[in-house]
Amino acid sequence: MEGGRGSPWTRLPARILVLLACAVTTGEGRVVHVGEAHRRSMLANGLGSTPPMGWNSWNHFACDGNGEVVIRETADALVSTGLAAAGYRYVNLDDCWAEPERNAKGYLVANKKTFPHGIKPLADYVHSKGLKLGIYSDAGYKTCAKAQPGSLGYEEKDAKTFASWGVDYLKYDNCNNGDLKPLQRYPDMSKALMKTGRPIYFSLCEWGDMHPAKWGAAYGNSWRTTDDIQDTWESMTSRADQNEVWAEYARPGGWNDPDMLEVGNGGMTNDEYIVHFSIWAISKAPLIIGCDVRHMSQNTYDILANKEVIAVNQDRLGIQGKKVRMQGSQELWAAPLTGYRMAVLLVNRHAKDDAEITVHWDDIGLPAGTTVEARDLWLVPQDSGRHVHGQDGLQPDVAHGQDVRAHASQVSDELTEQSTGTATIRPSGN
Repeated sequence: MEGGRGSPWTRLPARILVLLACAVTTGEGRVVHVGEAHRRSMLANGLGSTPPMGWNSWNHFACDGNGEVVIRETADALVSTGLAAAGYRYVNLDDCWAEPERNAKGYLVANKKTFPHGIKPLADYVHSKGLKLGIYSDAGYKTCAKAQPGSLGYEEKDAKTFASWGVDYLKYDNCNNGDLKPLQRYPDMSKALMKTGRPIYFSLCEWGDMHPAKWGAAYGNSWRTTDDIQDTWESMTSRADQNEVWAEYARPGGWNDPDMLEVGNGGMTNDEYIVHFSIWAISKAPLIIGCDVRHMSQNTYDILANKEVIAVNQDRLGIQGKKVRMQGSQELWAAPLTGYRMAVLLVNRHAKDDAEITVHWDDIGLPAGTTVEARDLWLVPQDSGRHVHGQDGLQPDVAHGQDVRAHASQVSDELTEQSTGTATIRPSGN
């Protein structure tokens, strides 16, 4: 299909996106290479070759519902729903799992009311499901909720404790730190974890205060680039913006983290949650579920379990997507994938108005005249459905000129002007 540079590809509703994965017939494309000197600084624990996927207790339960019953039932639900098979393997405790004080020997102790059997048996149970257990501590004297001790000054003792319990992931927060700089605190826990000999994914929850993207890869597998997310459109998009700035620092073994997912917690519309999940996917962000997966809706499940959108996030090339064009409330994001493919994401951030967004080949580094074959990953049934061919700009070959109401999407098995979603594009003729 021939298309001029000014031809629109799709008409999008407000706050709705299209995410495409594409390959070009020429085999040419723009790939960002991270300098070798920077790559060699990564933490050598062998973890995080792709962004981690899992679940965390905080966004939905905070302190009140964080207990061993919830953790066991969540592990069960991840398996029974198929989310574990989709890649969600970490089951992570957040704040408030420990007693308010250490024991007489200076060790952390599980809260006797909420975790009466202790952490080791819980880890054993989670492992028996084929999953991994994560835990929480803080690079300060108290955790952020001030409900339990932090690990500052106890790094080796706590790291050995976590390893002895069978912990696989540590989220390490940044509260109550005595005004010590992060680089005076985070390296000590990193070294302590490495000394245990157990591979433990190390998540630096530093909130982006001292630009951890610049130094985090030497000490952790991911680093928070933002303050805590809230379950609102404004919070979600602002975290995406703040995280995107640091895209060039992300690569296998070390990832930028705009905070956990809010999908399914009820503060945004379903379409906004699709935007949320799609931005996190193309951004190669950790996909850490924050809702109650024991009681999630079908809509929530359909977002979290979309295997092809997950595949964009888990692509082995490991290059974080970036905004390549912004015009008013319209944004175009892109990221190269393995196999000479490209992920493309269109976002209309206007609160009310529809938008006509065009993808120009020079926006995404493709030569003029390139032919692509596109498939929408949200609207087309996975592993089936029609493809869209285009040259010099993505545009559909069906249903031109239709509108979609604001804040909504329209489900279709074809890429049309009213479509919103994610697509896979393969070389034409393959």
